[in-house]
Amino acid sequence: MLKIILHAPNHVSPFCEPARELRIQNSPLWLHQRNLLAPYVDRELELKPGDRLQPVREPTIVYRDNLFFDEAYIQAFMAEAQKRKRPVRAAFRSEDPAFREHALPLSTSYTPAGSLYLADLWYYPYGPVADAEPLVIDLEAREIGYYHVPTYMADQSGDLVFQVPLRALIAIDSWVHIFIADMVFGQFARGARFEKRANDQLSFKLKILGKAIYEGRQVLECSEAVIVGKNTIIDPSAIIKGPTIIGDNVFVNAGAVIDNSIVGNNVNVGQGVQLMLSVVGDGAFLPFRAALFMTTIMENSMIAQNTCLQMCVVGRNTFIGAGNTFTDYNLIPAPLRALDGNGKLSQSNRPVMGGCVGHNCRIGSGMIVYPSRTIESDVVLAASKERRIIDRDVRFEDSDHHKMKLAHLHQTPYHRHLKAEVESW
Repeated sequence: MLKIILHAPNHVSPFCEPARELRIQNSPLWLHQRNLLAPYVDRELELKPGDRLQPVREPTIVYRDNLFFDEAYIQAFMAEAQKRKRPVRAAFRSEDPAFREHALPLSTSYTPAGSLYLADLWYYPYGPVADAEPLVIDLEAREIGYYHVPTYMADQSGDLVFQVPLRALIAIDSWVHIFIADMVFGQFARGARFEKRANDQLSFKLKILGKAIYEGRQVLECSEAVIVGKNTIIDPSAIIKGPTIIGDNVFVNAGAVIDNSIVGNNVNVGQGVQLMLSVVGDGAFLPFRAALFMTTIMENSMIAQNTCLQMCVVGRNTFIGAGNTFTDYNLIPAPLRALDGNGKLSQSNRPVMGGCVGHNCRIGSGMIVYPSRTIESDVVLAASKERRIIDRDVRFEDSDHHKMKLAHLHQTPYHRHLKAEVESW
């Protein structure tokens, strides 16, 4: 079967690069897509904007490279598509709770079609043609609580819930979609599938219980729920609860707590670090007492001691200094807005949400970042009398390194074009 990849032209702010290069569930999105589609295809073709497709006369999968989907969704989509033996296109019902609440806000990738929304994923049994009928795959969403907000703290009080799908597909148009893909459609969904399997399959439940009894651990701490890679050292005083995946060559220090998270390879988790429902990329360094809650950290980044991030996304090769706090709700109840697929501020449909830091950033100590604010790639921020509170989006032009005598020492790989323009002046 042939696979045709359509390039999404827009870059995701504040990362300054297309979605396909960003990490979702601790893997580059392009690699995640390739691995899940590998059982169905034997060759591929990439089409950049403006390229023409030559006639094809064989079964073909076509998709946009900003789509995140999981194995459960692709299996259901391909099974139904091959059964119909007609050209089909992935679609969502507007009333689907997981799509309505989490995928649709801030997105620009879906095409409205009556009560349906069409996604950029097609199957053609005899090669691409002009028309394809919508194929709706039920995401099998279930309501799961994640936060309790007192009446005086936010515009939406009481128990906050996610609509967690057992099958997931979402277009990555905004940094918020990375949060949704990693947390709601990733960590929460993985936990929901684990729980469903334990409830539905007696053999799996007995296997978990047997492992826990044999190892002398609680059910969610046994090796069936906590998967640990090679050459990983875990201090006996650390607490790790599943479902959790820890990669190779990881060092988990004394007093660390890891709960329902993904930790990549070559990661150092310091003393007293708290990781809850988070994704930590390869080569990350988390010194003592760093705290991450529902947060994504991409590869080779460092979150220094006593820094707290809640519901945040941090890019690769970024340093966030000690004692920083990323807040997640407005003190005066007001809807949170975030950058959409067009780079404009729009309603996020999120009552609580942290901030986002791009790639190759350097954030000094003692900053307070307001909810849903973004810091663009290559930015340097140093705490000063003038700026210690980040209450608006920070662009590359606002970076403090422009004012420093040694500015030329700061590499800016995501803004090379701007650097070239300045030097040409």
